[in-house]
Amino acid sequence: MTTDLPTRPLTRLAGRRGTRVPARAQIMGWLLLVLVLVLLTVIVIVREYLHDEVHRRVTNSLEQEAREFVAFAEHGRDPVTGRMLADPATLLHNYLGHQYPDTDEALIGAWPVASGLGVVSQEQTEPIKAVAHDRAVLRQIVDAPGAHGVLDTATGPVHWVKVRAETAQGGSAWFVVERHIAAETAEVDRSVRVLLLVSALGVVLAALISWIVAGLILAPVRAVRQAAAEITEHDLTRRIPVDGRDDIAALADQFNAMLDRLEDAFRIQRQFVDDAGHELRTPITIVRGHLELLGVDPAERDEVVRLCTDELDRMTRIVNDLLVLAKADRPDFVSPAPVSLAELTSDIDAKVRTLGDRRWVLAEIGEGEFELDGQRITQAMVQLAQNAVQHTEDGSTIRIGSAVGEGTVELWVSDEGPGVDPAEVDSIFERFTHGSGRKGGAGLGLAIVRAIADAHHGRVLVRSTPGSGATFRLELPATSAEDAT
Repeated sequence: MTTDLPTRPLTRLAGRRGTRVPARAQIMGWLLLVLVLVLLTVIVIVREYLHDEVHRRVTNSLEQEAREFVAFAEHGRDPVTGRMLADPATLLHNYLGHQYPDTDEALIGAWPVASGLGVVSQEQTEPIKAVAHDRAVLRQIVDAPGAHGVLDTATGPVHWVKVRAETAQGGSAWFVVERHIAAETAEVDRSVRVLLLVSALGVVLAALISWIVAGLILAPVRAVRQAAAEITEHDLTRRIPVDGRDDIAALADQFNAMLDRLEDAFRIQRQFVDDAGHELRTPITIVRGHLELLGVDPAERDEVVRLCTDELDRMTRIVNDLLVLAKADRPDFVSPAPVSLAELTSDIDAKVRTLGDRRWVLAEIGEGEFELDGQRITQAMVQLAQNAVQHTEDGSTIRIGSAVGEGTVELWVSDEGPGVDPAEVDSIFERFTHGSGRKGGAGLGLAIVRAIADAHHGRVLVRSTPGSGATFRLELPATSAEDAT
């Protein structure tokens, strides 16, 4: 079993899935979130890269010092005797006596003695002196299995590199190079803080710009919303100014097109209601009046029934004509298809001959196959023929015909009636309009003919001289069946 759910609760449930945060704030928020994530990632990567670069540069410098000591230990000689320096203490004193360490750098020589380690060093700054003269730290470095490492001290990290040299007398000497990198890392941290500050300012600036830009982009959307809120069935004239060719402008353009369609639909609806109320009021009043005065006389009853039937038939024709006019603005009002103009003209001639006792003449037949709605064209031509019958006398000549002009297909009906006043040529195609010299009907026939012509992107023309008849002509675009395919 299926159950139709009510529309109103479904609408409320669907609305709860959204968010109350304005679209402008959402755009700015997401943009800033992405920007902050990107900047933080960049800052972290840059910080790690700069720290690694400091460590690499310091390590390379320390290793260079160690290689210089190794070279000296292999070839160093006593300047007095000229002999190779075989004693560790002498080797280290001679080497360090000619070295000038950089700032925050210590050059330390150590060799084993009875009391532990003999030490000689060269250093400049106080923090590195404290590390260089700390025997416990030096012992830790000498005993370390690796050739380089990092010590965490109270004054910051200290990088070290050590190398061991064997003298000619079999003694051992350790050469240790230490570098206090607090200054380098502090410089890196300052650079990172500057980058953070610049990024923060960039985020603030991006927030301001994104807020303004989002407002400009969403301005047409707000205009659409405001226009939708102000539109009622009594006022569909408001439109949104379209400026530009972007997606928002396209949205505004489509919204305006939708409003045009809605306005046309409401106009057609109101016109249908007004026309129906205007035209049906009279026959309804006539029928009601006769029924209220209906007597018991059979002859009188028959006459009342006849009058009521005539009025009801007229009401039916009016309603049908109004329905045709109401459908005229729909896209499916006409359905063009390949139609032989000669066959269409012959069929129309056969159908109109039953409309009245007239001298019907098929004056001309056009040749060719064109994209037309045959039924609607027949309806228009029959309406024109009916109009000619209503305004001519028995035995009068009515001509119909068709022809192919330059880019047009023409069909016409010509009569010998009273004609049309030139001042009324334009107005006779309006609804419920009768020419001064023409009578009968509800005044909807010619309006239907013009609607059919307009739906084919053509037009209906009238040529007339008062007292000498009138010719109504349909001029339609000559779209051949081959061109349409």
